[in-house]
Amino acid sequence: NYKNTTSRSQSTQQLETRRLIKPIKAVTAKTKKLYMLYDLTPAKEITGGPWYTEYEFDHEFIAELRNFILMCVRRMNGGKGVTLKSISDKMIQANVSRVTLSLEEVQQLVQTLAFDYLIEQRGVTESGEALFVAARKVTTMCDFQWWDVLCPDFHFRGIRFEDDVYLSPHEPHHHS
Repeated sequence: NYKNTTSRSQSTQQLETRRLIKPIKAVTAKTKKLYMLYDLTPAKEITGGPWYTEYEFDHEFIAELRNFILMCVRRMNGGKGVTLKSISDKMIQANVSRVTLSLEEVQQLVQTLAFDYLIEQRGVTESGEALFVAARKVTTMCDFQWWDVLCPDFHFRGIRFEDDVYLSPHEPHHHS
């Protein structure tokens, strides 16, 4: 067994010296020694892509990029909506990323902001590209008090919210 380990180690070292293979690290298996052909580039599934720095998830980098995108959505085009391409171009122009991000990676960042209800898609351009805007503030304040839900006719009332949205009596608004 020791002989096999030694000969494997020597063989690996010779292949590295000849630049036929190179050692790589994977974000999913930090302690394992992995090798790949020298001329190949490891896949994002192995390296973690731009979201990892030294094989650790880079929260700060992502937060900076998300803040920049949020600023773009709020300020560019008068807040009337920006496309992924215009956000990506602005990121390149401002040099906010230490690595070049693909349009797909910018879209991943935009999706995280949408999932956090900070931005939303509102419409499309003439060419069919999605337009993103800052999300509207969602309010729940309305013109009834909590004790009104105890009234037997509550389900037959209309409800007006402070942002002037009206929920008519025939729409379901159940209380628990």
